[in-house]
Amino acid sequence: MDSGRLRVLVEVAHAGSIAAAAQRMSFTPSALSQQLAKLEREVGGQLLERRADGVRLTRAGRVLVEHGERVLGELRDAEDAVRAALGAHPQRLSIGTFASAGRIFVPGVLATLRRTHPTVELSLLDLEPPAGYGLVAARELDLLITHRYPGVFLPGARGLRRSRLLTDPLRLVLPAAHPLAQTRRVTLADLTGEEWICGQRGVPNRVFLDGLADQAGVRLHFAYETHDYVVTLSLLAAGVGVALVPDSVLWSGLPAGVVARELAGVHPAREIYVVHRRRPPELVAEVVRLLRNAAAG
Repeated sequence: MDSGRLRVLVEVAHAGSIAAAAQRMSFTPSALSQQLAKLEREVGGQLLERRADGVRLTRAGRVLVEHGERVLGELRDAEDAVRAALGAHPQRLSIGTFASAGRIFVPGVLATLRRTHPTVELSLLDLEPPAGYGLVAARELDLLITHRYPGVFLPGARGLRRSRLLTDPLRLVLPAAHPLAQTRRVTLADLTGEEWICGQRGVPNRVFLDGLADQAGVRLHFAYETHDYVVTLSLLAAGVGVALVPDSVLWSGLPAGVVARELAGVHPAREIYVVHRRRPPELVAEVVRLLRNAAAG
């Protein structure tokens, strides 16, 4: 099996279409299509379904991409190991993160790395969980900061190391003028008639909140759909809606006109993880240490 064609398949899977992958790889779409056709002949079966909005992996395609990501990651590890043996130093470091972690943890870490490793090319990619695991496996990312809400599927991490960085409690946040703002412990049933602010259907915080409501036997009204907690807090400060917000988002303080309360009867929390390859180079290990220090602080 040709590793170059395997890389084409992985790039197409990550990009979502042949055209987008061709642009990333500086090839024409027809050239990539030819490579994919040869790869399908090599494996003896269809790997992609061509659709109007891009491509979809077949079952065989998904299996091959999962293996292909690890193969490409090992090849890139081999390149780095040879360079290190020849005395070369790491030239780049790429981090993937979801938005709130990118705002809370990452700026200080990148600033420290810029001071201590001024020649390393740093890059940051905004990724909403559960995306990003395949990019780490293929070494397109060196490190991923991701999360899981209770009741939400945690992707497999074969060939990777995933460790918990922080347990992040979720707090009920209300406008200060809300009738329940002075109640210390509010139940979910108290909030059935409220306008909730949450992510769209399928977004992890929405999946969790839907499950919580089902367990409590209540029906919630989702009036404002956003996964951006900056937008959420702005709406709350304006006196609009109610929301569950991770405690880490509130570390810098609550906006004026907003209060946080405990949700009675449950102790919801999301878990924040850091994901990297099993044998991380020293630079990646240093980033993990910096992230752990930031979380501990």
